[in-house]
Amino acid sequence: MTLFIATFNQDFDLSRSSATEEDREDIRLCTHGDEEAYARLVKRYEILIARQMWRFTRSPQTLEELVQEVFVEAYTSLHSYKGTSPFEHWLRKIATRVGYKFWKHKSRDNERRTTLEQNKLDIMPIATNAIPSEAAEYLFTLLETLPVQERMVLSLLYFEGWDTQEIADHMGWSRSLVKVRAFRARKKLKTKLELAGYAST
Repeated sequence: MTLFIATFNQDFDLSRSSATEEDREDIRLCTHGDEEAYARLVKRYEILIARQMWRFTRSPQTLEELVQEVFVEAYTSLHSYKGTSPFEHWLRKIATRVGYKFWKHKSRDNERRTTLEQNKLDIMPIATNAIPSEAAEYLFTLLETLPVQERMVLSLLYFEGWDTQEIADHMGWSRSLVKVRAFRARKKLKTKLELAGYAST
């Protein structure tokens, strides 16, 4: 992975960091201009981040671009990492921001779709005996029909395991707004699943 990086000349106190010993050392070296140290961080976490970004796209090429964007943004923001939480958690939050930005941009493009195309997608059937991977792909397709903010709330709640307060803090929304968006998203998704042949329980 090619990274366009700049040298940091700041010193960081990671003695109380909750990062792993390997992470602490590589971050320290990285902030002093050691590019190989950052390459080790990328190698250590690229599979984890790729799995997370797979929730935002099913295109291998786009996935690679998003993963690269996460690590470039992480490098340029490394001076803001204080070590009060695991490096992995900090990195995953950056990935969430990158994915959200990607969805917002993609949503503007999707507005060009015709009403007929949208209706076809909304009622597209799925076999009740579909294997889990097929059901997961269909769920991904349905999520893409939701407004970006509602899609993001469900993804963070059910894929990332965040609670409503964590989502509110990270996205800059009120907790009540998070709950409202989650309620609306679940209701819309339930309707779409019923149209697809899944009975309400």
